[in-house]
Amino acid sequence: MKDQRRSCEASAPQATILGGHGFIGQALHSRLTHLGWSVWVPERQHLWPEAERALGHVFYCAGLTADYLQRPADTAHAHICLLNQVLQSARYTSLVYLSSTRVYDALAGHVRQATEEMSLPVQPSNPRHLYDLSKLAGEALCHALGAGRARVARLSCVYQETKEATGFLPDLLRLVSSSTTRIELDSSPYYVRDYIHLDDVLRALIDIAVQGRQATYNVASGANVSNAELAAYIHQVSGKQLHFLQHAQGEPGPVADITRLADEFGWRPEPVQARIYRYLLGLTHAENGSY
Repeated sequence: MKDQRRSCEASAPQATILGGHGFIGQALHSRLTHLGWSVWVPERQHLWPEAERALGHVFYCAGLTADYLQRPADTAHAHICLLNQVLQSARYTSLVYLSSTRVYDALAGHVRQATEEMSLPVQPSNPRHLYDLSKLAGEALCHALGAGRARVARLSCVYQETKEATGFLPDLLRLVSSSTTRIELDSSPYYVRDYIHLDDVLRALIDIAVQGRQATYNVASGANVSNAELAAYIHQVSGKQLHFLQHAQGEPGPVADITRLADEFGWRPEPVQARIYRYLLGLTHAENGSY
C-alpha cells in the first residue's frame, strides 16, 4: 500500500503558481489540489524559483491591476522582470502567462471583434498604456524565450459571487442582496465589460497548460454586456432599480474572439446572466425562508 501511494504521488501532475496568493492564484491552487496535482506556491520573497527545481506546469498569475498607475516600477517588475528570470532560469513543462483583454481597449471604435493576432496600437506617453505595454512586453518574452512551451491567456473581467470577491460585479451583487429597492451606483450605464466566471477561467488555464497548441488565447465569454443591460436584467429578475450617477459615454471596446478556445476545447463559458439569475434566485429563497 505504501509503495502504491508513493507511485501515485510520483505520477501526480506538478504545478508552480507564481502570484499564488492573489484572487486567481488562490483559486487555481485550490482547484489543482482538488484534482490531485502537486502544487508549489513560492513565497513573495523569492525573486524567482530555484534554478534546479523542476516546476512542472507554471501558472504566472503575478501582476497588478487597479493600482498600476501608482506603482509603475512594481508593475514592470511583476509583468516583465520576474517573468524574464523564470523563462531563463527555471525548468518547466509549460508556462501560462496571465495577460488581459484590456490590451484591446485602444481598438475601441476601430474594430468590432478582437482576435489574438491583431496588431495593437499603444502610446508610451499615455499613462493608461503602461499596463498594456508591460503586459505586451511579458507576452513578447513568452514568445521569444518560451521555446514553444510558454503560452499567453488574455483574460477578460473575471468575477465570482463569494463575499470575499472584489470588483464591480461582485460589489453590485452585494448591493442587490441588501433590502434596498433603489440602488445608486457611481458608474455609467454605458460602460461595457466582458464578464467571465472564475470557474470557467480555471478550466481554461488548465486546458491551455496541458493541451494548448496556440501561443495566445482569449479567455473571455465572447460577449460584451453594458451596465444598462445588467440593470435591466437585475430589475427584471429582482424588481430592484439601479440608478447611475455618471453618464459618460465612450466607444465600447471590441468583443474578444473566443474561436481558438472553442475549436480546441469546446469552450462554452456560462453567460453572466445565468449566474446572476441563480444568485438572485437564491436571495429570493432565503428571504422567503425556503431552502
